[in-house]
Amino acid sequence: MDAQPGADPVGPLTATPLTVALRHPPDALVVRPEGELDHDSVEPLREVLERAVADPPGRLVVDCGGLEFCDSTGLNLLLRAHAAARRVGLPLLLAAPGTAFLRLLEITGADEVLDLRPTVEDALTTPPAPPAGPTGGADDAPGTPPGPAGTPGGP
Repeated sequence: MDAQPGADPVGPLTATPLTVALRHPPDALVVRPEGELDHDSVEPLREVLERAVADPPGRLVVDCGGLEFCDSTGLNLLLRAHAAARRVGLPLLLAAPGTAFLRLLEITGADEVLDLRPTVEDALTTPPAPPAGPTGGADDAPGTPPGPAGTPGGP
């Protein structure tokens, strides 16, 4: 059987819809997005993270082990959620990032801002990292050297 002109011989590309599972261990909320986190699928995760920041658990863990893909929209959501969580004193930790997702975080410098943990268990049992940057805000640019003593960003 011959393929029709312009037809994809492999078949159409289909996105994996994003699902979000929640777990409530003591003093924490574990959020596990599964599938592709992108512009078309970001809303369910956004809603869960916004609710968690509005009514903070002891700590918020995003289990990234089920992420198959994350684009700039998904990364932006995680960075904004991190900043919002910091403002209310809620530790937000990303656990079990896969190789491709970890590479995205490294390339963008987000690994210097976000609190990454190798496993969910580690995220639930070890103390959160101190705030990123000299002022602890997510707006601190990764790799920005501190200023001289007595100046903003200085010791």
